[in-house]
Amino acid sequence: MARRHDLVGLTVLALLTVRAAHPYELHRFIVETHKDYITGLPRSLYHAVERLAKDELIVPAKTDREGRRPERTVYEITEEGREELVARLKQLLERPDPDRRTFVAAVSLIGCLPLPDAQRALRGRAATIEGALAGMDAHRRAMADSGLPAVLMLEVEYEQALHQAELDWIKDLLGRLDKGELDWTPK
Repeated sequence: MARRHDLVGLTVLALLTVRAAHPYELHRFIVETHKDYITGLPRSLYHAVERLAKDELIVPAKTDREGRRPERTVYEITEEGREELVARLKQLLERPDPDRRTFVAAVSLIGCLPLPDAQRALRGRAATIEGALAGMDAHRRAMADSGLPAVLMLEVEYEQALHQAELDWIKDLLGRLDKGELDWTPK
């Protein structure tokens, strides 16, 4: 299976749900759509394609040649690849991670999920964040009650603000999804 935080591999799987493509096309699309959570292009893309092919999550569909250019292998996603994509996307959406790029990547590719799966994952994430916020609030109160100056708890206050902003955004997104305000056409 693909690596937990293999955001390049995850993106390749998602893009191949749209249509079969060769790595250069995938690279171009990633750059053009500003998938800035991906680093190390183009090397990381070619390594991800190799890993995904080895794990049989993608397979060569055909080999093309244009003019005097080198041959290019066009890949397509397998059924196992689709299952892996859905499982990893749901996990990245549902479980907060200190590396915020994982959530950015998941949100960028969320349209690959059926709407009910995306909503369930986002609601799970919202519940987890609400729990974390309650814990941070209790911690801050306990520290203040023990006499710790507020200036020494600014990092907790900052983390709370980040979590609260994310929670507010998720709730707004869920509201928009519930009202059908976003065109949801899963691949």
